[in-house]
Amino acid sequence: MTDLVEPKKADVIYETDEPVTYAVDGAVAWITMNRPQFHNSQNSQMTYALDDAFRRATDDDAVRVIILAGNGKHFSAGHDIGTPGRDITVPFERKLLYPDHTNKPGAEMLYTREQEVYLGMCRRWRDIPKPTIAMVQGACIAGGLMLAWVCDLIVASDDAFFQDPVNRMGIPGVEYFAHGFELPPRVAKEFLLLGERMPAARAYQFGMVNRLFPRDTLRAETAAMAAELATRPRLGNWLTKQALNHVEELRGKRTAMDAVFHMHHFAHAQNDLVSGNSLGGLDGKAMAAANKTQVKSG
Repeated sequence: MTDLVEPKKADVIYETDEPVTYAVDGAVAWITMNRPQFHNSQNSQMTYALDDAFRRATDDDAVRVIILAGNGKHFSAGHDIGTPGRDITVPFERKLLYPDHTNKPGAEMLYTREQEVYLGMCRRWRDIPKPTIAMVQGACIAGGLMLAWVCDLIVASDDAFFQDPVNRMGIPGVEYFAHGFELPPRVAKEFLLLGERMPAARAYQFGMVNRLFPRDTLRAETAAMAAELATRPRLGNWLTKQALNHVEELRGKRTAMDAVFHMHHFAHAQNDLVSGNSLGGLDGKAMAAANKTQVKSG
């Protein structure tokens, strides 16, 4: 069974040495995903670069607010499941106290990797002691949701949409399972079971999005919000984040995520056993093709 790890072996070809860009404007750090030709799909190269950028912004006392953005038409199409830069078999210098995943057999390989690069890093970024804003345009799909949800505020273009279609793979949502905290329970079930696109206007109605703007003014409006946040007391911002994050933990957010993470990996293991592929035989092209026929939720 140890040969049922997916993918078996793959040559990795990175299209860029700069999957994330970093810039500071006044008291605001702009962290921008930079794989526009692949709609900012997240490989390990990008994930570790994001972590480095978040650390850089955290360490810089002159930075008071962090904006997370995506270069190009879309914020993020999710985790990389089909580009030449898909690199799940590549070892990286780990940021959390998990072992190397690349030498692990069977389901242990993905379980170990995703504890670090998905669940672990998202929790780490959520607790950054500075306000974070996700600036979302276009698609925010699956793993893209995780990056938006760890931010304190979400500002979206009026043509943005949100989606988690991984039930098509037999998987109950992405690894950072905040669905039941971002949306009412029945809406979250609809969102996951049907996997339909949720327009930004509907996400705004449920409080998942803070503000909506036309795409052509999105950057300026987000920058204005960040500049205003930067005038607030540094410690006050941190304590406010801690207070509200603590309330979410009292409501069971962490324990819920732990439970669903294990369900997620049960699904990966089941897919491997049944089809020899942890994604149920679906790659990026197959998911994109299915997505083109997807009807938007109202």
